[in-house]
Amino acid sequence: MSSENPVIVDRGRFQDAVTPWDDDGWRTAAVDWATAALAARGLRPAGEWRVRSRPWSVLARLPVEGHEAVWFKANPPASAFEGPLTAALARWAPGQVLEPIAVDAGRGWSLLPDGGPLLRDALDRGAAGLEAWESLLRRYAALQHALTPRAPEIERLGVPRTPVGELPGVFDRFDDTPLRPEERQRLRRVRPRLLDWCDELAALGVPDSLDHADLHDGQVLHPAPGTFTVLDWGDAVVSHPFCSLAVPARRARERYGPGVRARLRDAYLEPWTGDGRSLRELRRAVDLAWRLSALSRAGAYARVFPASGAAGAAVTAEGARCLLELFDEPPP
Repeated sequence: MSSENPVIVDRGRFQDAVTPWDDDGWRTAAVDWATAALAARGLRPAGEWRVRSRPWSVLARLPVEGHEAVWFKANPPASAFEGPLTAALARWAPGQVLEPIAVDAGRGWSLLPDGGPLLRDALDRGAAGLEAWESLLRRYAALQHALTPRAPEIERLGVPRTPVGELPGVFDRFDDTPLRPEERQRLRRVRPRLLDWCDELAALGVPDSLDHADLHDGQVLHPAPGTFTVLDWGDAVVSHPFCSLAVPARRARERYGPGVRARLRDAYLEPWTGDGRSLRELRRAVDLAWRLSALSRAGAYARVFPASGAAGAAVTAEGARCLLELFDEPPP
């Protein structure tokens, strides 16, 4: 590695996983690229590099001489669109995502500035509460609403598209996963209802938009009251926008109890009112999308962890079990 800076590698619970960081050539190229991108701005790395190496990405915090630290991220091929998408979102919605310092779309590499503390940290300190979730969801929904005309443009960046009409096909792929017989039977019993849910949701006519697909308090920066910056768009999909609500609502419920979900639902729906649909229709669309949202998450996992081999099959099976849990859970 060309850099002389010391490196600390965190592998979490994936101690035996082989990632690109373990390849000398890849590692040297990545460090050289990040160093050159900083040099183009008159900056140079200094101090200890902290690398978070996981099977789905490599993330490194790089201290910079006389400047705030920056972050290098490497996505796998299935989510290499994250850098170009983040750069596009920074143009379309300044301040709502971090503007990349540099992007290498072909290699799935991004260099990003530091954006301050996570929303999770603010919640843990008591510096933010349920009102922060409401404000975040209003802002995020407004972004989705504004992006609906750009859905084809977002697809051209490489973001996968899964319209409501294709969700049954995503669902059917789970029938070949290594499930227990009773789980497989439960999945098959759900399918007729799934078709009805998809037909009804499509008929309500809310256009597809960008779905982050994993929006939670660890994916959002909260540097100041009323300010939110959404990170980590690698699981994103162009699909029904209301599928986004399940993950943040479930995380908020873990902190505040089940009574918060309807409150967050209505905060999320505020930017969608005024399009000729009644609040009752919008709430029904949320009910339907809530149940179907797990399919977007499952599709993202399937892209990053193909179901070839034991690890991929295990991840796909776990995704099927999550589907069953969400189908059984009452929506807000």
